[in-house]
Amino acid sequence: MYCSSCGVTIAEGLSYCKSCGAKLTQNNRGANSLTVKPDLLVTSMVATFIFGLGMIAVLMGVMKVIVGLEVGQILGITMVPFLLMLILEGIFIRLLLRGKGPAEKGAPALAKQQATNELDTAPPLALPEAMSSVTEHTTRAFEPIYKGSKTK
Repeated sequence: MYCSSCGVTIAEGLSYCKSCGAKLTQNNRGANSLTVKPDLLVTSMVATFIFGLGMIAVLMGVMKVIVGLEVGQILGITMVPFLLMLILEGIFIRLLLRGKGPAEKGAPALAKQQATNELDTAPPLALPEAMSSVTEHTTRAFEPIYKGSKTK
């Protein structure tokens, strides 16, 4: 994580930046709590797919054997849980492909607030400009001024 004021790397859980002293907001401190780990999303997607198909198969068997419905009715009823499972999988895919951090497309105002003042490339090294000496100015001020005679 970085400080939004000075761009220095900060540790987790701090309320003030150690470099510039700026108060860290919840956006700085809790930025990682809003992101979801991709491994957890993939595991959730696979578990939802396998568990969902298993439950739909069990539902179809129960409706055929115990209730005694026709195939058309069974398919009509099982479309609802199947569509719910597809919607849930779509949400997981969207979270997985969403992107990380404040620079995502859905929150441009949030990205402007959290923009850090990171340092660009360093300016080229150069010697400082030579400053005029105080003594040099003083000695020039006290030099005698010779006035020549006005002869015409």
